[in-house]
Order: sequence, then structure tokens, then C-alpha cells
Amino acid sequence: MKPNALKMTVAAIAVTAALGGAYSLGQNAPFATANAATQPTAAVVAPAVSIAIPNGLPDMRSIVASNAPAVVNISVTGTRKTASNTPDLQHMDPNDPFYQFFRHFRGQIPESRQPMQGQGSGFIVTADGTVLTNAHVVDGAEEVTVKLNDKREFKAKVLGLDKASDVAVLKLDAKNLPTVRIGASVQTQVGEWVLAIGSPFGFESSASAGIVSAKSRNLPDGSYVPFIQTDVAVNPGNSGGPLFNMNGEVIGINSQIYSRSGGYQGLSFAIPIEVAMNVEKQITTNGKVQRGKLGVSIQEVNQSLADTFGLAKPAGALVSSVEKGSPAAKGGLEPGDVILGIDGKTIEAAGELPAAVATKMPGETARLQVWRKGETRNIDVKVGSFGEEKVAASEAPSADKGRLGVAVRPLTPEEQRQAEVIGGLLVEQSGGAASRAGIRPGDIIVSVNGQPIGEVEQLRGIIAKSGKKAAILIERGESRIFIPVDLG
Repeated sequence: MKPNALKMTVAAIAVTAALGGAYSLGQNAPFATANAATQPTAAVVAPAVSIAIPNGLPDMRSIVASNAPAVVNISVTGTRKTASNTPDLQHMDPNDPFYQFFRHFRGQIPESRQPMQGQGSGFIVTADGTVLTNAHVVDGAEEVTVKLNDKREFKAKVLGLDKASDVAVLKLDAKNLPTVRIGASVQTQVGEWVLAIGSPFGFESSASAGIVSAKSRNLPDGSYVPFIQTDVAVNPGNSGGPLFNMNGEVIGINSQIYSRSGGYQGLSFAIPIEVAMNVEKQITTNGKVQRGKLGVSIQEVNQSLADTFGLAKPAGALVSSVEKGSPAAKGGLEPGDVILGIDGKTIEAAGELPAAVATKMPGETARLQVWRKGETRNIDVKVGSFGEEKVAASEAPSADKGRLGVAVRPLTPEEQRQAEVIGGLLVEQSGGAASRAGIRPGDIIVSVNGQPIGEVEQLRGIIAKSGKKAAILIERGESRIFIPVDLG
């Protein structure tokens, strides 16, 4: 794969040669086979600093002893949908006598749900019970249990999760908990010793160490996160655990490994703590996460490109395309521009730009230092929003403040014509009570308790006035069925 052919976008990046696959580190398996910013507002633990031992290697015993009490094991439980055994109509002969049967009735055959559980790690950042972990550890969980190093267990509430950064914020009903100290990954240098604590394969409070292998790594997963690459041994179950520097400060959250086998092969990646604390602050303050977007595709500048564009050295982010109508287009950016800096900060590698833009709030102005036709100029761009603004929540955003647990939108006129309905709401996400009852994405809500539905606010109002149950008429395929939903 040629380096100059690799591209990434500020909104969704995919820029590094893939040696294998990127694996998140949480564990998810059926019950039968399951294995395992700002300074926190907590009472700060005493600083833990490693000391050198005679052979020149750092002694990390004090770091482990001081921080292990604040590193937690996270267990999640839920159910996994398994498809019914009905055949795929696309592969059936329309003349088959069973074709019409399955065509009309397959939507009424319920999916089975299989119990599942998973494990991960996390760490406490405030004494009153704020815990950080990976979003993929708790995504879709119906129950989250947090176990401390002293064997105490708490049921955790998921305050919110942000899939774009893979950060989730949990809350425990507790006080005077041990906490970690928050450091600064920007001060970390390649070659520094780092230490991870977590629960690989369910083995709680396991410590492993290594060095920082690289910084500002962008993985081909659509993430804007400038990962810290290390050679620390992390494995499934380490997800969400802290990465410490030799001052005993958290500088990252262990998130992914790069592997051909699915196990550790010397490449692990951590989310910089500044990214995680920014998400934590937004979730606890606003309940959602916002980040800026330019709307350009960019790529690395190699020596050949630098020579072509007349740059003194390979640096910056080369704009390969500009989205029509995007903030970048409105600001005057053009393909062939090389972004050398943003708000006075130099952009050495293309991967640094998305993270810098993401720290801007939608509507803020970013001043870009751009190389164009042999000279540098400043271009001001009013940044937009990274993707669609999403509510950070443990369940899908719902039209009824959580009682039903669905994210819906009105049907377009064409969709109404095809579905032969007047009004109707399309289910885009399903969780909570709706998911447990069998409502799934793609269903059309036609009526609730006998009342035709056409607007989101109307659905919210009817559900709010409902008792413990609601009868919801949905259209699925060419069938309409009533589904009783227990609202609790």
C-alpha cells in the first residue's frame, strides 16, 4: 500500500498502513463461555513516582500500590439478538410455494435473545464515583457492575458514552473512593516507560509495562483520536483501563490492539487522557458531546509531495478534497492546499489536524495557516459539527425521554407512499423497553394505544401519559402487528 495513497478525513480518518486488524479489548461472550481536562474533584492520592533500580530499569511497585485501588473491573450483562431461522427472501424462488408464506409472516416470527456478558476495566476519577472506561465496554449493556480492588461492588449508571472517541462515563453511588491522578499526554515522549493496570481475560489488577512507541497515531477505524501507541502487553479485558506515566499519572485509556491473531502482538493503543477528560466534562455538564469538523479529506505530505508543492520539508496536512457546502468550502479551502497550522499551533503530521479541529466547538472560528501556490496565507473557517450531533446516553436517544427507548423520525412523503401509511415514525434505534418487547430498527410506528402517530412530540406525549404498558402498532415489511410494551 503506497503511503501517498492513504487518505483520511477530518470527520472520519483512516490513515496508516494496516498490518492486521484493530481489535477493541472488551470481552463479550454468552454466559456459558464468558471469561472474563481538568484535575478530578476528588481527594488526591499521594503522588506515586517510580524509582530507578540498580540495573537502570524503573521500579514501578509504588505506582501499582498507589493506583491499583482506583482501577476497577467492569462486568456487563445484557442480551444478544439472534435472528430467526426463516430463510432470506432474496435467495428464494418467488415461485416457491413457501415464498408467499414467509413474505407475509416472517415479520411476526420473533427473534430469540441470548444472554451474554462482557468484561473490561476502568478507573475512578472523582471520589464521589465518576468512572471512565471505553464506550465499547458498556455499549448496549443492560446492567453494569463495578468491582473495586478491595472487593466492593457497585451497580453503575452509564451517564453517557461517546462512540467517536470510545469513551464512556459511569457513575457509582458512593463517596470517599480512591482516585487516580490525571496527567498530560502532550508532555509524553516516545521512548518513555509507561504502565497499564487492568483485568486482561478477567484477571483483576494485572499490571504490565512497556514504552511509548509513537504518538498521534490515526487508525483506519474512522476515529479522530490521536492514539498513543505503546508496546505494553494489553489483552481483551484491559479495555478502559488506565495507562500511567512514571509519575503515577494517567496519560491515556487503553483501548485497542493491532493484531492478526486477535491477541497481543506488540502494538497497543491508548486514548489520550485530554480527549477522555474533555468527553467526561461535556457528558457530565451537557449530557452530550460536541466537536468541530472542517469537511475535508487530507493525506500525509511525503518528500515527493513536498517537492511538488515547493515546501521546505514534508509537513502539514494536504487537502485532497473538500466537501461541497462544508465549513472548509465556505471558508475558501481548496484541494491542493497544505494546512501547516491551526490557531498558531504547527501541524507536523496530517494526523494532528483532526484532533485539533475536534477540540473546537461547532460555530467557533479556526484560523488555518495554509500553503498555497508557493506562499503561506491565513484562512479563517467557522467549524461545523463532527457528524450528526448525538446524545451521549447509555441507551439509544429516545423520543419519550427513556420510557420507550427508541430514536425515531417522521417518514418522508415517499416513505409514506411506499408504506401506505399516513404519518408514521421510522424507528432508527431501539433500546430499553422497546428493544425488550421486540421493536427493532426499520419498524414503522403507526399508532400507540389506538392513536395514530405522525410526530415525535406526539409520541412523547402519549407515552408520557401511558400507564405501565402501551400497545404499539408497528408495520414491519408488509405486516402490521401490535406489540405490547412494558414501560415499567
